[in-house]
Amino acid sequence: MRRLLLTLLLCGLLSVSLIVLANALVMVRAGAPVQELEHVAAVDVALVLGTSQWSVEGHPNRHFAGRMDAVAALYHAGKVRHILASGANPEIYYNEPQRMLEALVERGVPESDITLDFAGRRTLDSVVRAHRVFGLERFVVVSQPYHLYRAMYLARAHGLQVQGYAAAQPPLAERWRVELREIMARLLAVLDLHVLHTAPQMLGEPEPIRL
Repeated sequence: MRRLLLTLLLCGLLSVSLIVLANALVMVRAGAPVQELEHVAAVDVALVLGTSQWSVEGHPNRHFAGRMDAVAALYHAGKVRHILASGANPEIYYNEPQRMLEALVERGVPESDITLDFAGRRTLDSVVRAHRVFGLERFVVVSQPYHLYRAMYLARAHGLQVQGYAAAQPPLAERWRVELREIMARLLAVLDLHVLHTAPQMLGEPEPIRL
């Protein structure tokens, strides 16, 4: 019994160590996201990462609104000329890119300056498809700060030149669950890159964005 307890303790310590090291690696390699609009260097395209328009409680999702406000602000400030909205579209009743399009048009972004990526099922998919499908080498990624570290880490690991622009986020009481999940998501990102060599679920033919 004592040997079993010692083995379990060592396994637990090893697991915690791996999680801490993976999170440190992601955050150091990513670098800090830009918080102020005026500090964003102008580029052609912003990649905004998808999330549901509604929270699990059925209320408007402030993560979604924050991302739409942030990327629309980039566009109207002349920091970007085009927006790539990437998210999941697993069924007819759940379509993140379409909801993003509608929200951005409401914020005064012309539909002609928005491209939708319906196969951004994971952050890894969104980032890799931005390069391999939509032809981007240099862009701004828009999401909440906790999410940007992973997105920027994945993009830079694939040789892309990215900035992260931080969208407004809800109070901690509303986001602690997603931030807790993000700790494990960063570990998975490291495993995807260096152990599993995970590819996007869908690639398809190149569709370069034409400005």
